Amino acid sequence: MKTFIKLFAVVFAILSVVSAYLQLNDPDPELWITIYIISAVAALLFVLQKLPYQVYLLLFVGCVVGAYLFWPADFEGVTIDNGDINNIEHARESLGLLIVGVVMLLFTVRTKRKGN
Repeated sequence: MKTFIKLFAVVFAILSVVSAYLQLNDPDPELWITIYIISAVAALLFVLQKLPYQVYLLLFVGCVVGAYLFWPADFEGVTIDNGDINNIEHARESLGLLIVGVVMLLFTVRTKRKGN
């Protein structure tokens, strides 16, 4: 299990870097590139066991709060059909933050369990 969670963290770090790269054509790329790079660094530091659980907990809370704040007033899904592109963009951003948040919660639990 220890090897699996470390492999998961490495894969998550790679996917976070890819996600950061894909934000280059976003209307507000600086914010989202920063978020995904921070999640990649946090995942790599999880593998190296260099951060206390409180940092992962703070990242988790930040992601959940951010997802709530970015959630569109009128959810129209995540695919571009006939909906308002701003609502769709906010839904995608919120869901991305929730994914990062869930992973940070996993890192919190695993790191606390190890006593770091």
